[in-house]
Amino acid sequence: MTYEQFADILNAIDEPAIILNRDYIIVAANKAYSKRYGENNRSHFCYQISHGYRTPCDKAGESCPLQNSLKSKQRERVLHIHNTKKGKEHVDVELSPITNEDTGEIEYFVEVMKTLPSQNDKDSKMLGQSQPFNQMLELLNRASPSNINVLLLGESGTGKELAAQHLHKNSQQSNHPFVTLECSGLSENLFESELFGHEKGAFTGAFNRKIGLIEAAEGGTLFLDEVGDIPLSMQVKLLRLIETQRFRRVGSVEEQQANFRLICATHHNLQDMVELGSFRQDLYFRISTFPINLPSLNERKEDISIIAKSILKQSEHKDAKHLSHESLTWLKEHHYKGNIRELRNILERASLMSDGPAIEPRHLEYMTPHKALLSSMSDIRPLADLENDYISKISRHFGGDNRELAELLGISERTLYRKIQQTKNKK
Repeated sequence: MTYEQFADILNAIDEPAIILNRDYIIVAANKAYSKRYGENNRSHFCYQISHGYRTPCDKAGESCPLQNSLKSKQRERVLHIHNTKKGKEHVDVELSPITNEDTGEIEYFVEVMKTLPSQNDKDSKMLGQSQPFNQMLELLNRASPSNINVLLLGESGTGKELAAQHLHKNSQQSNHPFVTLECSGLSENLFESELFGHEKGAFTGAFNRKIGLIEAAEGGTLFLDEVGDIPLSMQVKLLRLIETQRFRRVGSVEEQQANFRLICATHHNLQDMVELGSFRQDLYFRISTFPINLPSLNERKEDISIIAKSILKQSEHKDAKHLSHESLTWLKEHHYKGNIRELRNILERASLMSDGPAIEPRHLEYMTPHKALLSSMSDIRPLADLENDYISKISRHFGGDNRELAELLGISERTLYRKIQQTKNKK
């Protein structure tokens, strides 16, 4: 086929699209691709146009859909960061092989690029370009279009609710409500009333009928934040709701149909809670069909610059502030226990302490006057605390089961469970 014939086929695709040969060379491109990446693209390497690389993506440490397709002989999909006329943008790349009818060998590839909301957009709140962030974002985008139950796992302050909102916004339920239930601190009666609603006179103080969040989320998304804190006696009712998609208001005998997409989140290790008997195993398997780990800020410090600039831009202070080079270095070297929430607090305090347009390290260090002393004394801690910190961290990130972890630590599985529980009780 000629270039014009290839281009005619591609122009039927709304998203930027190209045809590649096996050597990464762009054979044809549609108008949408040329508009976003530039007119001068024919006969260039795809990685040269999209990344500015001199070598293919797989040689530069990224996943290459072309190489993956050559191995699998099937369509491949991956999330990349591309250089476009608007700057760096997250792009969902989908590549499909075209085989030669005579030889059966792959001859060309059709690559379609769906650009995700730009991080320069006002509505964009998911910010980052690091590899851990991109891996998380790719999983979110794969799960979004389906109705699959998603479990978001991560430390407090990593943005689990933002991730849930991203899932909803890009789902089939996006035109329907997004309803959140914060499960922490709810008593059994209050949890049941909030989730299922209640009838008038169902209990003391129930002066009127109240619809629950299940009904409020009709056709949309129900987000259960900190699902690990749901009382054990209530977990069986949540399990029945998920399995049957039916429920009763408190004080009612009439069963109703539920219609919602479920997303859960927790900072707890639910697998450990199952072993300890504080979380139902059957419920865990129901809500964790598609688990997604959210990286901590300490695991993606290269994103701090982007996040910090966004926080300062959205600040309520009249005078816009910017970070000096030394301040940015300070932020990247800081260890965050509260993740993005802690970073936001630091920048808010620094903005108040800075009289000029620039935020300097001395402004960031406000409220930490003991820093000089701590640098020499803070390492002296009780050994039990150090052990608890180590157990807590390694149990969250270890990929195997607890039996394997206990063997590696040289302790019994029962002792490991006890130590894990001790770390949770101290939080």
